Amino acid sequence: MKKVVLAGGTGFIGEYFKVKFKELGYEVHIISRQKQHISWEDKLSIQEVLEDAELLINLAGKSVNCRYNEANKSEIMNSRIRTTKLLGEAILACNNPPSIWINSSTATIYRHAEDRPMTEEKGEIGSGFSVNVATTWEQTFFSFALPKTRQIALRIAIVLGKGGGVITPFRNLVKFGLGGIQGTGNQKFSWIHIDDLFQIVIFLKDKEELSGVFNCSSPQPVSNRELMKELRKTLNVPFGLPSPKWMLEIGSLLIKTETELVLKSRWVLPERLEREGYKFTFKTLDKTLQDILK
Repeated sequence: MKKVVLAGGTGFIGEYFKVKFKELGYEVHIISRQKQHISWEDKLSIQEVLEDAELLINLAGKSVNCRYNEANKSEIMNSRIRTTKLLGEAILACNNPPSIWINSSTATIYRHAEDRPMTEEKGEIGSGFSVNVATTWEQTFFSFALPKTRQIALRIAIVLGKGGGVITPFRNLVKFGLGGIQGTGNQKFSWIHIDDLFQIVIFLKDKEELSGVFNCSSPQPVSNRELMKELRKTLNVPFGLPSPKWMLEIGSLLIKTETELVLKSRWVLPERLEREGYKFTFKTLDKTLQDILK
């Protein structure tokens, strides 16, 4: 039986991937902090489960949806670096390691961009804490020389899907009449449907000549203004009050998160994926929202 290992596979994306891989006939193994799974502390079991696996996907890392105090910043960084190092060392110890290791990264690695889109070749790396996390994470991942294992880092945009991720708070804002623009409304919102994210993994698994960095984002990003308008339309809410930056600052304090999550302009295009022939199922936001909110 084909075997896939999902590291940190208990979140929104991991749960979706688990179901989809099982539908394709895979034996799915999960590494996590939960008792029913392989423990991050059990290095021998991690090595054993990676033996003869077709695919390793690493989704591990503390959620960035929190206040960036020193304790949380340390955990956000360390949870990504430590798990990536553990997996790399385990692969090196394998006799028959996975043929491909796909590691999460983030589209937040690029600078705040309202002037032009960021591609893999022409994107400019930004600055600040979130960018430092992303660059250190990728450096750790690519620091391993693995002759038998292809390595791909996915710079993932905001993932949209049913029953989880960011769509739940956005839906609540709109339903309570707060579905207007956030900040200026000009900041770009790069997104991807969770099913396209899964299909990209399958696409890259089968394209054995490919490795390196890929942007995982719909080819049609929108502005925050367009996002909120489309959400109101899909949810049949005729109006939405805007949220200026000062209001977002207060709100983010109350719900213990950071305004960067809505105010940073992420303008990211999947140039490499499209060049290699990947066809998106969900290219447009209206089709995506119809699928996940109806």
